[in-house]
Amino acid sequence: MTGTGALEVHDVSLAFGAQRVLDRVSFEVGAGEIVALVGASGSGKSTLLSILTGALEPATGEVRFDGVPVAGRDRPFAYMPQRDALLPWRRVIDNAGIGLEVAGCSRREARERVAPLFAAFGISGTERHYPRQLSGGMRQRVSFLRTVVQDRPVLLLDEPFGALDAITRDELQRWMLGIWRDCGWTILLVTHDIREALRLADRVLVLPSCAGPLAGDVRVSREIPRGDGFVADPRVPLLEVELQRLLRTASKALGNRALPPNG
Repeated sequence: MTGTGALEVHDVSLAFGAQRVLDRVSFEVGAGEIVALVGASGSGKSTLLSILTGALEPATGEVRFDGVPVAGRDRPFAYMPQRDALLPWRRVIDNAGIGLEVAGCSRREARERVAPLFAAFGISGTERHYPRQLSGGMRQRVSFLRTVVQDRPVLLLDEPFGALDAITRDELQRWMLGIWRDCGWTILLVTHDIREALRLADRVLVLPSCAGPLAGDVRVSREIPRGDGFVADPRVPLLEVELQRLLRTASKALGNRALPPNG
């Protein structure tokens, strides 16, 4: 389960009726890179993920992986929605393997493939539990396991920690960075939280409130510690100010001053 290729989005546009949601959006995510996508509500972040997964077709533009256009059902992406969406009537081990079953594995084979990963994901001992018996953080770990076990080179994460309390969110951010270093996934992360974007990502892309090209592409040095020293690093508030400026500039085009929370 390692990242092996680059994602390219070229001039992607989409409208719902007369309302343009995305217009000429272009960017790249390098192999093994974490890129965060931020923007005000309604800027098209989740819509863009829907285009990548094939749930929506762009009006114009193209998505490529390793230089090859992406089309049809067999895509190199594994998608994790904002809510864990665990099925309450299935045990945890069967929830973790449901994506494999959808892909054609038997339930027994899916269990055999996910079971060895429970320890690495910090959820050993929960295999026979039902989702209602787990905390919010544990449920998100199961959801993350369900995503990565599909063995796709690119992970699409739609606000994976947005519904969690601050302490649990901090714990899972640290955990995700640790397991990412071991596995080397390529990740496109959608988040409303500027500080989360800076902590997790190598680069932060800013979508404008009105449909249009990206309003910013901010690089985050990996020299910034992502653990206990993250908040105290003097580079972090400077990056936050820069992102806030880009978001305000992007919002003014439609008179929309709503900004993501600073976390």
